[in-house]
Amino acid sequence: MIKKKKERTNQRIRTRKDILDAAGKLIKEGKKPSMEDVADEAMVSRATAYRYFPNIEALLAEAPVHYTFPDIEELLSDRSLSSPEDRVDKAEAAIHDIIYKNETPLRIMLMNSLKHWLEDGSHKTPLRQSRRTAFIESALEPIRNNLKDNIYKELFAALCLFFGTESMIVFRDVYPIDKNEARKVKSWAIRSLVRTALEESKQNSKSPRDKKKK
Repeated sequence: MIKKKKERTNQRIRTRKDILDAAGKLIKEGKKPSMEDVADEAMVSRATAYRYFPNIEALLAEAPVHYTFPDIEELLSDRSLSSPEDRVDKAEAAIHDIIYKNETPLRIMLMNSLKHWLEDGSHKTPLRQSRRTAFIESALEPIRNNLKDNIYKELFAALCLFFGTESMIVFRDVYPIDKNEARKVKSWAIRSLVRTALEESKQNSKSPRDKKKK
């Protein structure tokens, strides 16, 4: 049951990506496509396209941003990244720059996703492409086996708070600080989270005999 649910979720995410890819392709060709044009290019029905995007404006606002994200594996191939903290921090830094450069379309995307959530009673259609999860997963991959499952899940969830548009909204609207200061705060928090997770997993992996000796 859980496996089938996950498969359905993954399929919906792929469909959403296909629609974004189709819109991006048409935009690159110099066109200003309609929702029907995008649906035809993505080989889905217009009704399906509208399930993922409330209108063509919302789709066209997100499509250009969709292509600004770097290849995460290439980004993390930098040999100067000598620690787990460096990898995760590097991944967030890349997203941070993209978000601040695309603040207006991202605010529009957030507004549309909230509106879509209110209008979609089923709440089954993915409202976002969830790019941050791929970045976090790749950044943590080398230390995945060093982390207890529960600690890995908690760390992953905590990092999601710092990767994405929401953190920019907080530092713009709730606790106003500039882009560079926001990056410093996030870097400090991210590194602290990774270190703490590794330390907790190390402590939990000690044998009862080791703990008794201590």
